[in-house]
Amino acid sequence: MAVNVLFQPPVVRRERHFRGFDPLEREFSDEELRQRYRFDRETIGYLSDLMRGDLERGTKKETALSVEQQVMIALRFYGSGSHLQVVGDTMGFDKSTVSRVIDRVTDLLVAMKDDFISWPDNQRKNLIRAGFYEKAAFPNVVGCIDGTHIRITGPSIDEPAFVNRKGFHSINVQAICDHEGRFTNISARWPGSAHDSHVFRTSAIGQHLENGYQGIGQGVLLGDSGYPCRQFLLTPYRQPAAGRGQARFNRRHCSTRSTIERTFGIWKKRFHILGSEIRMKPDKACRIIIACGILHNIAIMRNEPEVAEEQLIDNQPQMPPYNGPQDGKGIRDHFATTFFA
Repeated sequence: MAVNVLFQPPVVRRERHFRGFDPLEREFSDEELRQRYRFDRETIGYLSDLMRGDLERGTKKETALSVEQQVMIALRFYGSGSHLQVVGDTMGFDKSTVSRVIDRVTDLLVAMKDDFISWPDNQRKNLIRAGFYEKAAFPNVVGCIDGTHIRITGPSIDEPAFVNRKGFHSINVQAICDHEGRFTNISARWPGSAHDSHVFRTSAIGQHLENGYQGIGQGVLLGDSGYPCRQFLLTPYRQPAAGRGQARFNRRHCSTRSTIERTFGIWKKRFHILGSEIRMKPDKACRIIIACGILHNIAIMRNEPEVAEEQLIDNQPQMPPYNGPQDGKGIRDHFATTFFA
């Protein structure tokens, strides 16, 4: 049967609106900028200058995004963990623009990884040793290592491999930090089912230490009992013997190694995307994780303050008095009729 195409209504194209704004042109204080974008005005300018040559568009269109706008779209996404649509609505751009900008900024940050996350040289190791010893009197430590799981949306390919021991989909991220909480190594390439010891053994830093470690003079790492105890990676005693210093070793080890746990906490608090869920394919999620690791180190380098705990606003209704039967069913009925009827 032939289709009559002569009387089809014309396609009405929706008019495109470009209503984005530049946050730096508003009178935000540095504290207000940090609440929204995790960095102050000077550091946002520093990040923009780092990427200016690659982000500047070869166009004079009025609708072209400035470098600063692109950087701040990405920072808003990393910092809030919101959906792309929400980030776009907040800053006045459509979802597709936000997606392209985040991809571009993330890729540029990842390309700078070696400039901001690097294994310390001998001079730097001496400073790290002294810093760790000052914390808990554990000598010769050049880094603390641990893994953390970053939640992701379950992928369509090889989905079971990304389910970790806690039952959610994740990337198992391995990181080493110094006494200041600065990342000196980070690896985000293994699915959540991978064990920490396997991630370390197959990582570049693990192979470097395995093949190139020349003795205790090069310093040691501290890790938890999920790692094997090696000449370059010390773990706690599982059952410390009395009278041989092993219990004290464990206490000092724990106090020193807590630096990496605290670092993960600061990192995830600054970039909420890491503490919520990255709703992207695993390869993109891994790049976002690395980008946030680089930004974490830049925050330390620029003396950015830690992100304060956001105050919880208690909007719940007042609980009216209850005089009925003092059992679970009676109280449940009270809740149902009072708040949900």
